Amino acid sequence: MTLKETWANRTYRPFLRQWPKPARKGTAWLMVVELVGLVPILVIFGIAQPNLYRTDLWKIGYENKLNSNPNMVLYAYANYKPLPQVPLVWSKTLTDFNVAISVISLFLLLVKLITFIMKGWLPLIALVVNIAMTTLYTVSVYGQIGPDYADPRYPAPAAWYFRYGCDMAKEWGVYKSCQIAQSSLGITFYMLMVYLLNLGFAAWAMWPNKELNDGDDDDDNDSLYGYDTKPVEMQNMKNEPLVSATPFTPRTQAFHTLNRQLPLRAQRAP
Repeated sequence: MTLKETWANRTYRPFLRQWPKPARKGTAWLMVVELVGLVPILVIFGIAQPNLYRTDLWKIGYENKLNSNPNMVLYAYANYKPLPQVPLVWSKTLTDFNVAISVISLFLLLVKLITFIMKGWLPLIALVVNIAMTTLYTVSVYGQIGPDYADPRYPAPAAWYFRYGCDMAKEWGVYKSCQIAQSSLGITFYMLMVYLLNLGFAAWAMWPNKELNDGDDDDDNDSLYGYDTKPVEMQNMKNEPLVSATPFTPRTQAFHTLNRQLPLRAQRAP
């Protein structure tokens, strides 16, 4: 069924969509996968704030002519020039941004877990949330990769420690900090993939499908998760034929007994 036909039949209800069974199970398992990545990303982004290694790595890159000068802002103040735009990879904005999205991710995971158990995690909500989180983590990945074109003499399409490794950081005593910066990109990309998978499941559930369109307005919320809400007894009654249209009550047995002929009456009968 196409989107046009679905809207024409008025069967597409974006606020009451059912989760396909594979998508429902996939979303549940992805919460565990998300938690596995969320713990290290909270630690890494937390220890990087406010400036564990950002300026040191920036300075090492400049000394090796691999990126712009970290003193560019001071030179602009000293020479009364307009302040240059600091590359995102070396800015405090990116550090604070990464901490913020990690905390938001933790909050959303807790909310998603509770609403999923309460059968309130609707596909429409999941679609909006995962689009937003995918966008945020994409910005974070882009910022950490670190294109730096502030100094035309030393253009850098990516941060030097991603291109040349952390060996140059050993003589500066920041080798471990360099490795943390490398791992932060890896765990951020991991979280981005998790949200992309969640987005795919939510888009699948929201896609017009005749089998997933809800029926009556008074359906139970369990139908949104792919469960059959009809009691087992009701299903069995549909399959079993009706033996008699007359309901059976205690009085019914009494009337049947009275209608029978007693033994003495049967002997006197002609």
